Amino acid sequence: MAKENQISLDIFLKEGNERKKIQENRFKLTKEHLDRVRHIEGFPIAKDEDIISLSDPPYYTACPNPFIRDFIKEHGKPYDPDNDAYRRQPFAADVSEGKNDPIYNAHSYHTKVPHRAIMRYILHYTEPGDIVFDGFCGTGMTGVAASLCGDRRTVESLGYRVLDDATILDEKGRPFSKLGARKAILIDLSPAATFIAYNYNTPVDVRAFEREARRILDEVERECGWMYLTQHVVDGKVQKDAKGNPIMGKINYTVWSDVFICPSCSRELVFWEVAVDKEEGRVRDEFPCPHCGANLTKRTLERATERVYDREIGEFIIRARQVPVLINYSVGNKRYEKKPDGYDLELIRKIEEIEIPYWYPTDRMPEGYNTEQPKVSHGFTHFHHFYTKRSLACLAVLWNCFRFRNRKITSRLLYSFTSLYQRVTKMAEYRKGGGSGNIPNFYIPSFNREPNVYEVCKRKLRNIITALIAMSLCHSQNTISTQSAGQLHQIKSSSTDYIFTDPPFGGNIMYSEMNFLWEAWLRVFTNNKPEAVENKAQGKGPREYQELMEKCFAECYRILKPGRWMTVVFHNSQNRIWNAIQEAILRAGFVIADVRTLDKKQGTFKQVTSTTAVKQDLVISAYKPNGGLEKRFHLEAGTEEGVWDFVRTHLKHLPVFVEKNGRAEVIAERQNFLLYDRMVAFHVQRGVAVPMGAAEFYAGLKQRFPERDGMYFLPDQVVEYDKKRLTVQEIEQLSLFVTDEKSSIQWLRSELSKKPQTYQEIHPKFLRELHKAPHEKLPELSELLEQNFLKDDNGRWYVPDPGRQSDLEKMREKALLKEFAEYKEGRGRLKVFRTEALRAGFKACWAAKDYKTIIEVARRIPDTVLQEDTTLLMYYDNALMRLEE
Repeated sequence: MAKENQISLDIFLKEGNERKKIQENRFKLTKEHLDRVRHIEGFPIAKDEDIISLSDPPYYTACPNPFIRDFIKEHGKPYDPDNDAYRRQPFAADVSEGKNDPIYNAHSYHTKVPHRAIMRYILHYTEPGDIVFDGFCGTGMTGVAASLCGDRRTVESLGYRVLDDATILDEKGRPFSKLGARKAILIDLSPAATFIAYNYNTPVDVRAFEREARRILDEVERECGWMYLTQHVVDGKVQKDAKGNPIMGKINYTVWSDVFICPSCSRELVFWEVAVDKEEGRVRDEFPCPHCGANLTKRTLERATERVYDREIGEFIIRARQVPVLINYSVGNKRYEKKPDGYDLELIRKIEEIEIPYWYPTDRMPEGYNTEQPKVSHGFTHFHHFYTKRSLACLAVLWNCFRFRNRKITSRLLYSFTSLYQRVTKMAEYRKGGGSGNIPNFYIPSFNREPNVYEVCKRKLRNIITALIAMSLCHSQNTISTQSAGQLHQIKSSSTDYIFTDPPFGGNIMYSEMNFLWEAWLRVFTNNKPEAVENKAQGKGPREYQELMEKCFAECYRILKPGRWMTVVFHNSQNRIWNAIQEAILRAGFVIADVRTLDKKQGTFKQVTSTTAVKQDLVISAYKPNGGLEKRFHLEAGTEEGVWDFVRTHLKHLPVFVEKNGRAEVIAERQNFLLYDRMVAFHVQRGVAVPMGAAEFYAGLKQRFPERDGMYFLPDQVVEYDKKRLTVQEIEQLSLFVTDEKSSIQWLRSELSKKPQTYQEIHPKFLRELHKAPHEKLPELSELLEQNFLKDDNGRWYVPDPGRQSDLEKMREKALLKEFAEYKEGRGRLKVFRTEALRAGFKACWAAKDYKTIIEVARRIPDTVLQEDTTLLMYYDNALMRLEE
């Protein structure tokens, strides 16, 4: 029997190992795989062997992932329109999740949304096992959030309650989700981003990693420790031990200062010595030249330079002169500071002369927007110029020790290495009182802080181990791909269940430039041709940025199942970028259902109504209409029934009741003017004439849908709203930004809905709220009242009923079109104009299919105005598209 068992065990092991080999071969990344995806947009710039070396297939590839289709086939749920019962309202609750979390802080990146905040969205919109997509994944926080949706303790830490059957209850005890990991597809154009995301989203033996990391750090300290020794000095005297040998301290960091030239006497000045108030720890605005006494400011100084031979590139270079001015060191557990002495300067000279025996990058800096400053100010043209020779030597030792280990251990070690980022470069600013400032955009400060590299790595390692333990709570294997989100050939249409993404916004951050320092070490670089940014060096302006974003959102629309949701986080203070993002989302086919702002002081999301007043981060909730609406609209397009079919469908997707601190919020999207705007956009984006004007729409809305507190509902929704409305004391009104004629009318309508008011009563309030744009030809308040409202016998203005409103609308539109005709017949640039006249004229031209006039007039107004007005931009973009067809 034992013998038979042994034979069975041998067969079992043999067959298992054979299957394992087949699986390993199946997912081994080869040059043949690369050839199959090389045509996909965003394929990185690198040698094939470096891409293969960095990758860990099938879950992560440093190129377009050829195994994504297998991932979806294994984990996805095919879309079945006949049996699809999915229904969700937009996530409209407040979110307050700070950044003080070990997972969040394990590795820096230029922008990150805390994974705990993303978890709330994923739990709301998905079920366990659903596939979540992020096309601009950055460090992969969406994947971390998807995985941790399966960890009970983490979910409960969000303030939710988990029942024994895995049902999740919200803060008010209502069931809304199920406990269980979701699967994530994470994509980014940057190899640095996807490498970091892979390490965040892949399990590892934490203890094995810790042992290996500490062993290597000890090795590096033995090899490089001599570079960070300094003589202990007290009152100018070198301290000695009992044997008469100098007492040596370990350097914590060295401060380096720029050197300038006095414009009066042409002698060199060490900026640290002449400009810093050592007691107060600040830089003086004015200071005297120690040589000639001339009164100086930093702006009046000329930078001192030096000509040195750069053996890495084999030529002489001119660089800004910097000198060490302060050393912070430790003897035992006590810290000291001193000015560099002869020993220290000789040590630095010796290190400068050595030839580093290990590989390190020497790539030339890319031409770009951010990379110009260090080139111009300090002569930094290549990678190695951003490091002192000492830091570079120590990093080279670390990198080469980290490279040759078990794949997953190696990846985690390199992840730890890249987490050091700017703090080990000359971009780390010295700050009195401890710490260093990580300056973005390749800015080289006048005082930089050169740390003890392996000590920094030790400290960072502790944080990473804490994060890895937290991440090991629940690891659902996700899949990661390095490519453009504008070409997702590996993902089938209607195959993903939810999208959460934080895309780039205009010229906020040049990711391909900022990631250069990481990618030079990884030896795989971003292909920035499809990078969605505004960047003069890349030849990309607002139009190119919007087109690239449209392409990405169109792919998001294609791969998302009908009726499902996309959440977009937006960080930019420019209205034109906000409008470009909205336009890109709408042109892709999505319908925006909710917009909230992130209050940075409070850390919460609040509702926003003005689409032209962007001052904080925004969270956009948009849905892909289900196939039923699209099919019906195709038959009903341009008809009154098509309008009301859209409105009914849209109302289904809006939140019914939102409460905060015992007060009900007015839901902006349920107001008549925003419902009208969404309806118009839905028609125009699909190339269809809008069959009715605003007044006719408002009247029809009043007839067909119940209204509460200025909002419109479906019959079953209003029952729910009325019940919940009884539970609160009052309703919180929305604040409107009065910048142009349209927002002025909205503000007046809101104000006069409260009670009829005379001109004298309303005039001072109106002036307080008015912030007119410079180009806007805004009618007088009296004219706005006469064209849009009615006056009673007591001289009080009030909101007319829908029947009278229609007559007023026709009179007003006639006046607006008359003014538009003057613009149309004129020549030259329009500097001051009535934006409402342009909107009315564009609408009329669209109905008449006069696309040429829309384009000609649009090109005569300032481009900033066009980019910052969602309605004008919508008509212009779609008119361009129609003419090109």
